[in-house]
Amino acid sequence: MLYTKTEAQAYAKAHFTGVWAATLTPFAANGSVDEAGFTANMDHWIGQLGVSGLFVSGKQGEFFSMSVPERKRTFEIAVAAARGRSRTVMSCSDTNLDVVIDLARHAQRVGADWIVVHSPVLHFGADTDDTIFEYYRHLSEVLDIGIAMWNHPDCGYLMSPQLCARIAELPNIVAIKYSVPRPMYSELSRLVGDRIQVSTASEEEWLDNIIELGWNLYLCSTPPLLLQTAVDRRIHDYTQLAFAGQHDEARRVRNSLNPAREAFRASKPRGKPQAHSKYWLELLGQVGGPVRRPLLALTDAERLSIGEHFARSGLRLT
Repeated sequence: MLYTKTEAQAYAKAHFTGVWAATLTPFAANGSVDEAGFTANMDHWIGQLGVSGLFVSGKQGEFFSMSVPERKRTFEIAVAAARGRSRTVMSCSDTNLDVVIDLARHAQRVGADWIVVHSPVLHFGADTDDTIFEYYRHLSEVLDIGIAMWNHPDCGYLMSPQLCARIAELPNIVAIKYSVPRPMYSELSRLVGDRIQVSTASEEEWLDNIIELGWNLYLCSTPPLLLQTAVDRRIHDYTQLAFAGQHDEARRVRNSLNPAREAFRASKPRGKPQAHSKYWLELLGQVGGPVRRPLLALTDAERLSIGEHFARSGLRLT
């Protein structure tokens, strides 16, 4: 690693920045990971879209349907594709703590910049603060690599800003993807100051969070991959305008993406977010492929509807 455990937070404040995107994992027709397709997608996302970093094998990447060796292999592919051009954060989330630690150590060995671990799924989700703190404290103790927290409603509870701030005191906790209402993440930003990077998954709130909260990390979901093309990088553009203090122009560019956002939202079938995103990715000319069980595939009618909405999105392909 390029930092020690005690340097992890300062290093992340300087380098864990910009627009990051959550990768989709392409599978071949026989169900295997399409390594060539994943490599080609990574090359496009880094080289053509200019993303600052990639969040590998998270929920959008269907980690829950992959074996541990497959997840490790996606880490290796991502590091190789990003080397010298971009950065990576590897999703090591799992219901089994030994698997989390095994994945984390593999991520460090192969050269990942950081890891992300979502808060534990607790089936009796009351009075959980001490349990959650001890979970991250143990990870911080046994791992050297910088750790990003991740909390979202799927865990069965929302971590309070105060709990997140308590965990942020641990030396190699460097960031959080905090998928909660805006008042909660605003409060956490106030509590932690410059100690860690605070972010949320909503691209539509990203510009306001740069301007009003001083954020410099978008971590992350799929919009940077699905609402941009090699010749139409408006998320990248409004981000750079905002970082340069050109807020009015940044808002104009941000708002110009509303037709694409609405087309994407309106075309999404109920209960099929990954399959929808993968087909949209194919319409952009990249490799999507099927989803794995337990996820459901798109019907022909759903594909037709997505294609019609895509044509009205206003995204420029050439």
